[in-house]
Amino acid sequence: MEEASQKLKRVRERLSLKYRDVEDASGRIANRHLNDEFAISISRLADIENKGTVPTIYRLYALCAVYRLDLLEVLQWFGVNVDELPVDALETGIEKTHKLGFETNGQGSVQFPLAIDPGIDPTRTTFLSRQIQRWGTLPLLLLTALDPKSQLYALIGTVDWFMWPIIPPGSLVVIDESKRKPAEGAWATEFERPIYFVEHRDGYGVAWCSLKDNQLILQPHPASMCHPVVLEYPREADIIGQVSALAMALDPQRTPRARS
Repeated sequence: MEEASQKLKRVRERLSLKYRDVEDASGRIANRHLNDEFAISISRLADIENKGTVPTIYRLYALCAVYRLDLLEVLQWFGVNVDELPVDALETGIEKTHKLGFETNGQGSVQFPLAIDPGIDPTRTTFLSRQIQRWGTLPLLLLTALDPKSQLYALIGTVDWFMWPIIPPGSLVVIDESKRKPAEGAWATEFERPIYFVEHRDGYGVAWCSLKDNQLILQPHPASMCHPVVLEYPREADIIGQVSALAMALDPQRTPRARS
């Protein structure tokens, strides 16, 4: 497999650019950004191409600008796949509920079931993994139903039991930021009552919400064994939006009673 340094060298030669040309062009980029870190000297470029020296993020950006390369693609040359960022983030569990800063920009792909047994009865519970006939790679751009540009996402902390069992710790939630005012009314079941994603003095959380005068009441699920929280609104709390969907792992062994 061709090394990243050799790929960069081959691109430069294909563009008929000399070391001095790259130095001058990167110098202009550095002047534009008022940051000398973007500048690439002749000796530094030689080290990158011939000794395999890994360029800094500034110099890598400058090289991509000079060579007309896609920065994300060049990062892959160096073994950094940005599409893996959300997966790698899950390797570290964070106790506090938090927003996700990752954005999907239509690039990359995911494994997706392309063919499913047509004999599946949609009215019955089905072990879907056994019914998938073929898996394939689907560009993220085709997952338009997810509408990632207009939706927010959050991970529920590994010790956040506030809305268990409806939203267990570790769940991924989708947030509709167009619904930021607590709905009022009577709900036939707990699943009909809207759940909101709230930013408060201690971070973030999910809860049933009610607003009375200037007090925002965060109501937990009764089974969670958590206590309601009353915050001054909007000084101490802000409703980011309503939880519209979630993905969670089912683990019947994990309950608030099993907490250490």
